Amino acid sequence: MSSSGFSFPASTLRDMAQDILDYAKSRGAGACETDVSEGIGQSVTVRRGEVETIEYNRDKGVGVTVYLGQQRGYASTSDFSRAALHATVDAALSIARFTAPDEAAGLPEAELLARGGMDLDLYHPWAPPVEEAIDLARRCEAAAFAVSPLVKNSEGASVSCQQSHFVSANSLGFMGGYPSSRHYIACSVIAGEGDAMQRDDWYSTHRNAEDLADAEVIGEYAARRALSRLGARKISTCEVPVLFEAPLAAGLIGHFVYAASGGSLYRKSSFLVDSLGTAVFSPQVHIGERPHLPRGLGSCPFDEDGVATRDREVVEAGVLKGYFLSTYSARKLGMANTGNAGGSHNLVVRPGKRDLVGLAALMGRGLLVTELLGQGVNYVTGDYSRGASGYWVENGEIGHAVQEVTIAGNLRDMLRGIVAIGSDVLVRGSKQTGSILIDRMTIAGA
Repeated sequence: MSSSGFSFPASTLRDMAQDILDYAKSRGAGACETDVSEGIGQSVTVRRGEVETIEYNRDKGVGVTVYLGQQRGYASTSDFSRAALHATVDAALSIARFTAPDEAAGLPEAELLARGGMDLDLYHPWAPPVEEAIDLARRCEAAAFAVSPLVKNSEGASVSCQQSHFVSANSLGFMGGYPSSRHYIACSVIAGEGDAMQRDDWYSTHRNAEDLADAEVIGEYAARRALSRLGARKISTCEVPVLFEAPLAAGLIGHFVYAASGGSLYRKSSFLVDSLGTAVFSPQVHIGERPHLPRGLGSCPFDEDGVATRDREVVEAGVLKGYFLSTYSARKLGMANTGNAGGSHNLVVRPGKRDLVGLAALMGRGLLVTELLGQGVNYVTGDYSRGASGYWVENGEIGHAVQEVTIAGNLRDMLRGIVAIGSDVLVRGSKQTGSILIDRMTIAGA
C-alpha cells in the first residue's frame, strides 16, 4: 500500500503499461495503446440524522487496443497479474484479426502527442475518518431542517471523496499519467404539508475539499430552494423568453458540445453538420476551451488519445470556430485533430455583467427554469422539448413557482436567440457558464 492510499504506485502502473506494449509488439501488433488506472473513494449518506449508507470503492482496470494494419481490437481486464495482462493483449489481437479494416483506425500522428510533464494541481486527496464524514453530512442536513418547520423530510445529505491515478501509453513512445481527485457535499430535502410537497437540492464539488462550500450553507440553501417552490402551479400555454439557471445553462452548452463532436458529425446525426465558420450562436456569445486551468474539473494536459491539449476559441461572436475531434473522428471528417478524445476540456462561456436577478429584470416577463425533466433532445433536427419547473417572472420580478410545464423549441433557434449570459458562473464540471436568457420558447401549460 502506497502512502497515497493507492494499492499501486505510479511506477508500477508505468511498468505494467510498458510490459503490455512490449508484449503486443512481440505478438505481431503493428501498434498498441493502453490505459492502466486505479481509483479509491469513500461516500456516506445520512437521512433524518441516521446513517443510511457507507460505501468504500476500490477499482482498477486495464484497457488494451491493438492494431494489425488498420484492423483494430480492444480488450480489458481488472486483473493486474502479468499473465492476465498478456491474456488481454492476446484477446485484443484475436478480435483485431476478425475486424474489418478501417481507414481511420490507428494511433495519432506522433507530432501531436503530449511531451513532458504538466502539473495542473488536480490532486488533493481527502480521506476523513468515516465518523468525521458522517458528522459533516449530519450538519449539512440539520442546517436544512433548521431553516423552517415546513422542511418536513429529507432525501439525504451525502459526503463523497474520490481519488484516482492512471497511466496512458502507446507504441509511438508516449507515456503519461497523473493522479486526480474530486469531492462533493450534497443535500436534498422536501418541504410542505399534506399533498403540497416540493423537493430541491444543492451540492458543491471541487478537486480540493478546502474549496467546497460549508456543509451548513449547502443544507440551508437546499432548504430555501425547496421552500421557494411551495405553491407552485401551472401556467397557461404561451410563447415567452426563457431564462435557464446556471446549472441548467451548462447542460445547454453540453447539447452544443454533443452536436459539435466528431462522432455526431461524421455520422451525419447532428444539426451542426457543415456549420464550421457560420453563426450558430447570437453575436454576444464567446466560448473558449481552457484545458490547463489549475484545479479545473475538466483540466488535462492530453486527451484520451495522448494528444496534447491546448487553449483555443471555439465560438467567437457567435461564429463556430472549431469542432471537438478525436484522432478517429478527425480522420473520418478529413479535418485536423483538436485533442478532444473523451470530450471537451473546461469550456468557458464569457460571462455578462448581470446576475440572475438582473437577467430576470432584463427578461421582463417569462419563465425562469430551475429544473428540467426528461431527455427530449433530437440532435439530428435540433428539436428540443423537456418537462420543466421554475418561477414565473412578471415585470422583471421573480414571482410564484411554476410546475408541470413543458418548454419546447429548436436548438438552432435557441442558441441564436441567446439574449444575455449571466455573471453568476457556477463551476460544477467541464462547462463554465452563468445563467442563459433565450429570447423565445413555447411553454406548454394548462
